[in-house]
Amino acid sequence: MVSNVIQFIFKNKIFKIENPDPNKTILNYVRDDLKKTGTKEGCAEGGCGACTIVLGEIKNNKLIYKPINSCISFLPTLNGKHLILVEDLIEENNKLHPVQEAMVKFHGSQCGFCTPGFTMSLFSMYKSNTSITNDVIDEALSGNLCRCTGYRPIIDAAKSLNKKKYQDKFKKNQNKTIGLLKKIKNTEVEINKNGKKYFAPKTIINLKKILKKYPDAKILSGGTDLSLEVTKFRKELKTIISLNSIEKLNFIKKSKSSIEIGATTSLFDFQNFIKNYYVDFHDVLKRYGSLQIRHVGTIAGNIATASPIGDTLPLLLTLDAKVVVQGVNQKKIFSINEFFISYRRTKLRKGEFIYSIKIPFNKGNIFKAYKISKRFDDDISSVCGSFSFLIKKNKITKAVIAYGGMSEIPKRASAIEKKLINSDFSENTFSKALYLIDRDFSPIDDMRASRNYRLTVAKNLLLKAFYEINNKKIIRVNS
Repeated sequence: MVSNVIQFIFKNKIFKIENPDPNKTILNYVRDDLKKTGTKEGCAEGGCGACTIVLGEIKNNKLIYKPINSCISFLPTLNGKHLILVEDLIEENNKLHPVQEAMVKFHGSQCGFCTPGFTMSLFSMYKSNTSITNDVIDEALSGNLCRCTGYRPIIDAAKSLNKKKYQDKFKKNQNKTIGLLKKIKNTEVEINKNGKKYFAPKTIINLKKILKKYPDAKILSGGTDLSLEVTKFRKELKTIISLNSIEKLNFIKKSKSSIEIGATTSLFDFQNFIKNYYVDFHDVLKRYGSLQIRHVGTIAGNIATASPIGDTLPLLLTLDAKVVVQGVNQKKIFSINEFFISYRRTKLRKGEFIYSIKIPFNKGNIFKAYKISKRFDDDISSVCGSFSFLIKKNKITKAVIAYGGMSEIPKRASAIEKKLINSDFSENTFSKALYLIDRDFSPIDDMRASRNYRLTVAKNLLLKAFYEINNKKIIRVNS
């Protein structure tokens, strides 16, 4: 079934919007059309959290709640979701929700501009965790900025919610909400509004048909970067094809030799899976944007965007990942090392999309990865370094080293790798090799770091990897 109507649940009813503007954000719809002004715009790029709303979805026949940045989410992506705004938290008897009560009790608001966003992040945390630890709170609030409270009162409010049992109206209405969501789940969306088109196919077959007809379309897989073309650069996106309704692209498969991640699998889902295999990958992902970003963003989107500061990319380079690309007629597999051509250009051609990413298990290899940024949470890397070594009898038999933020593309340090291979695994070897950094990279000065800072940090991260492996000890500021 194909429709130009998007449907979502709001206030226990199915809401319908016929032919919405594909470039309109959820935030603008909430404020301008629903006239719900609690949700605020702060940055229009998903960096401050003032616009945070919560979306409910069905997973394994249960409702899950995800905080997202409504300022960088297009309105048609609401299709099939349960929309929850800060105004919706009040209980049916006009009693405050426990999250709201906590914010009042612990004085978690001063000027109030950021408060709705914090409240929604805390609501999602409260609904998603049986035990609220310091780590849970840190992650839940990592995407929300406040200039007044100093955060302590908000953190105290969050702590007070630990193990607090309360049958809120969302719990009471859960079965009804699930029933309504199932009722609207299977619709494919095709919108044409003022010359702007939006497609959300449900199958790969239909996706190929649309790509064949519109090979120049912008592909949306998360859209946390694509949306900035509208919100920051004031462009109009004429044709958007969303992959997010195709269930067969949302998967994580493990075999004896590798992990395969589907194109629409969220960074959040992948983050929690990869921890069992590559802990440092998990730790870097925990600092990738915010929880709001990771619930929407995908690794496939990060690869296709090809940003030189995309945090997953140097890690995937180090792990010898493969990119599975699907075209209208054929499937191709690229080594990620050959996938990036130049600044924000890849081997992905018109009419093609990323189907999945395969990460091999390099048995015996030691993997390390580090992110350096001005802020610990919710910040873009100045430098991201990733390292993989195979060491036998104190000899380095394999070395794969990659950096982000050091070149126009995420890139391996081939001169350093060559120097290390077949050398002793020693401080002397690494101390000599790091001076080859200038052969591999010539970084620029920009607002995040100077050229010299980046070169120095890149050298230090290589030594850090050596010291951690040699001493069998984690050397981290936050450890």
